[in-house]
Amino acid sequence: MIFSNIYSTRPADKSNSFFRTDLFIALVSGTGLGLAFPPLPFSYLALIALVPYLIALDKKDSLAAINKLTYLTFLIFNVITLYWVGSWTKEADTFLMISGGVLVFFNPLLFLIPSTAYYMTGKITGKGKSLMLLPFFWAAYEFLYTLTEFRFPWLTLGNVFAEEKFIVQSADITGVYGLSILIIFANIFLYRAIKTRGKKYFYRSAWFFAFIALPLTAFIYGIIKSGDEFSADKYINVGIVQPDLNPWNKWESGNLDEQAELYLSLSEKSLKGKTDMIVWPESAMPVYLLSGGNEEIVAEIKRFTEKYGTSILTGMPHAFFYYDENNIPEDAKKTPSGSYYQSYNSILLFNRGQHNIDQYGKIKLVPFGEKVPYVEKIPILGRWIKWNVGISSWNTGKDTTLLRLKMRDGTEAKLGGVICIESIYPDFVAQFVKKGAELLVVVTNDSWYGYSSGPFQHKAFSRIRAIENRRWLVRCANGGISGIISPNGDYTIKTELFTQTAINGKAGLRQELTFYSRYPLLVPVFSLSIFAWGVLLFYLKKIQLLLYRNKK
Repeated sequence: MIFSNIYSTRPADKSNSFFRTDLFIALVSGTGLGLAFPPLPFSYLALIALVPYLIALDKKDSLAAINKLTYLTFLIFNVITLYWVGSWTKEADTFLMISGGVLVFFNPLLFLIPSTAYYMTGKITGKGKSLMLLPFFWAAYEFLYTLTEFRFPWLTLGNVFAEEKFIVQSADITGVYGLSILIIFANIFLYRAIKTRGKKYFYRSAWFFAFIALPLTAFIYGIIKSGDEFSADKYINVGIVQPDLNPWNKWESGNLDEQAELYLSLSEKSLKGKTDMIVWPESAMPVYLLSGGNEEIVAEIKRFTEKYGTSILTGMPHAFFYYDENNIPEDAKKTPSGSYYQSYNSILLFNRGQHNIDQYGKIKLVPFGEKVPYVEKIPILGRWIKWNVGISSWNTGKDTTLLRLKMRDGTEAKLGGVICIESIYPDFVAQFVKKGAELLVVVTNDSWYGYSSGPFQHKAFSRIRAIENRRWLVRCANGGISGIISPNGDYTIKTELFTQTAINGKAGLRQELTFYSRYPLLVPVFSLSIFAWGVLLFYLKKIQLLLYRNKK
């Protein structure tokens, strides 16, 4: 009924006129994609959800009409999937609520990039050929979005398969962008089948065969790969501490000793046999622990590592202070007393028996939440826009530094530690693996968003990172969901949301690189080249027409 109403070329029946409007089409396709996205269990709906949108798109001739339809469709998709970003909890900061609301309406504008490229290329090649390039335009847009300081690529389309057991396994070849391309092609093939044979006999079309064959091939590959053992070079015991602290209250001063005591107490409970490492979540304690004034807490952590023969990896704020005016980095900030400092959302690794503490500073910062975009170029923005929990002005980390874990047997393991939202950037995580990371660790604090879709979506995306790189992945969250993910995406152990607990499990170390780990930019760069070709061709044609008119 839906397809026939949209596809029909007969004069509109006034009683059914609503079913032919852009709003109705947007509701159908946008809702379909929203239902396919985690944590809802309807991921395969994404393979057909865009068909009404594509049918309507074929009837649009102007860029304005195309982009109106596109914006409405993906506004509905964004509302369903990103409603939680403003937090909307009773403690939530007003600025966070405003930012969340703005994001829901701003983010759909970015989906106009592939639809505009489709329009431009269609003017040169015709709609049919341009439509077949749309999947590459889409992947190009998704990758381009990750390169800006306004980035929030949460809705990368391939993420719909994050919790699916089989089809997601092909990410070890194509990465998540390849899954996005698969989804768009599947919708195009079904649309072409309907257009070629009509709604009654579409299943007789070769396009319908392609619609079945493409995801089925990925599915069969997934069945084979999901059964692989992915043997480790070595296994280590890992303790995970989930303190379930209120993220709004813990930034208040005066309770650091209590927090340290809680973490060490839970760490003791996480010990099981010969534990090589204990992991604490992002910003475990809201202080610059190594910058003076907290020496006793640092000493307690080190005494713990010596007593139990284990190491502690923790998310923690970290700062560098500069007092020599001739040696101050460009991105240093000034204190009221006149000194300068850099502050980072960091990971610290307290290795037992070592004085030096490995450090990693977060590179992919949350726009506005952790850093105001382009604040270095427009400093006044930093004074206008602030989040009152005191974490909206971190410096950007400089390098994808590996953390070197000293294990109980005296050998060393190379860890790729990423913080919170960094785990949604596929090629970024692959950089750690290419550098030699044998184990991935994600520390995060998803408690800002209550019991909403957000924490479940974020947890699901970690599965894709584990599969893309075929690495064990340890995930430690303040309020959950924490656990250990195997290279085929299975949770070997995990916690529930908003529970204070400590768990222990085995994680493997691996050195073998997947095809994706070796070439993480292959799909996006190929897609970008097609995108650039289409846009360039459009403007060259425009210039040619302009020159022709001038000659006349």
